[in-house]
Amino acid sequence: MNNFITVIGGGLAGCEAAWQAARRGSRVRLYEMRPRVPTAAHKTGDLAELVCSNSLKSDETSNAHGLLKVEMRRLGSLVLSRADGARVPAGAALAVDRERFAADMTAAIEGEPLIEIVREEVREIPGDGPVVIATGPLVSDAMARAIAAFTGSEYLYFYDAVSPIVEAGSIDRGIVFAASRYGKGDGADYLNCPMDEEQYRLFYEALLGAARIDFHDFDRAHFFEGCLPVEELALRGVDTLRFGPMKPVGLDDPRTGRRPYAVVQLRQDNLAADHYNMVGFQNQLKFGEQTRIFRLIPGLESAVFVRLGMIHRNSYINAPALLRATFQTKRRPDLFFAGQVSGVEGYVESAASGILAGLGAHRLLRGEEPVHPPPETALGALCRYISSADPAHYQPMNIAFGLLPPLAETGRRMGKGDKRAAMVTRAVASLDAWLSSSGAAPTWAL
Repeated sequence: MNNFITVIGGGLAGCEAAWQAARRGSRVRLYEMRPRVPTAAHKTGDLAELVCSNSLKSDETSNAHGLLKVEMRRLGSLVLSRADGARVPAGAALAVDRERFAADMTAAIEGEPLIEIVREEVREIPGDGPVVIATGPLVSDAMARAIAAFTGSEYLYFYDAVSPIVEAGSIDRGIVFAASRYGKGDGADYLNCPMDEEQYRLFYEALLGAARIDFHDFDRAHFFEGCLPVEELALRGVDTLRFGPMKPVGLDDPRTGRRPYAVVQLRQDNLAADHYNMVGFQNQLKFGEQTRIFRLIPGLESAVFVRLGMIHRNSYINAPALLRATFQTKRRPDLFFAGQVSGVEGYVESAASGILAGLGAHRLLRGEEPVHPPPETALGALCRYISSADPAHYQPMNIAFGLLPPLAETGRRMGKGDKRAAMVTRAVASLDAWLSSSGAAPTWAL
């Protein structure tokens, strides 16, 4: 065994794993192939570059993502610390200026003396551990083959798509209105493009007839249900979009006092507020079709697109067949997987898995057994899901209250809000007790 930890991949999970281990006193060698070896989606060589949305989802504990963030902060999450510093208005969500966030993450990792950053591609799984594979879903072909050879099974995969980004100055402010759903956040954190029924029908028909990017014959269009392309949603029925990314609920136009028939929301993408992300408009349409169809949206008739939507392949392993609850592989305990390649879905979930893998690798280097939080916590629920779900029907999953064990029966009827509040209280108490008893509590301040 080495006297240092090898982390492969400088995304959210890899950075968290390296940070957690180094801040606890372990030496870390962090490999990131960019910018020497580019990917289909990344644009820079910065660590922790966000290639899809700039949102880390809800910060409210009435949402399972909010609970997960509470727990991660108790473990000294670098990702959340730097996300808080790069926050942009997004209602109840934690959204960031993606360039500042990546720059701050890179500076933090570069400034940690126990982390050595190596800018080169790792083409094989190192034989000496501890090793954390956190390559992300855009794993290189060589490493994908190495992982497939190690697992002895076929790779599972799904396709993910990213939303267009619009130049702020090209948005018609005489048509769009500023508002947050139900007045959350500052009450006006999003720009909203309102549609009446006729405009919606025109847009919907154009979307149905749009030309898509073709898949290769050997590829299978297997999308993650939580990130379906907008045109895939449209195929499910004429009103599917109005009950999904284009729902107008909680968004009354202040100029009319009425709720639009449908709404396209634009979320601020950077601190300068000169770029806006089209919320929920990930797609696999050809670029010319995107420009033509999205300019049918009221307020975007003259839109200048900084980035158009795109589709890319996200790969992940069949975690329940391969991993322990500590994110260690069953076959080789000194090898960990973390991030989306491990089978979790989402930015925050990926960072959370990196925290636990980094903690586990650090403990292993010290001759101690890796540990994981109890299932009553959001972190522990993720651990249980990736290690105990049915391998025959495994799908990546975001954190959800449904992954946590049900509350004990009290004989008292509780509404959904009260149940979730009780689960949050139980989770935080359980995590704090585990941190104290396991010695996993961080000893540093961010």
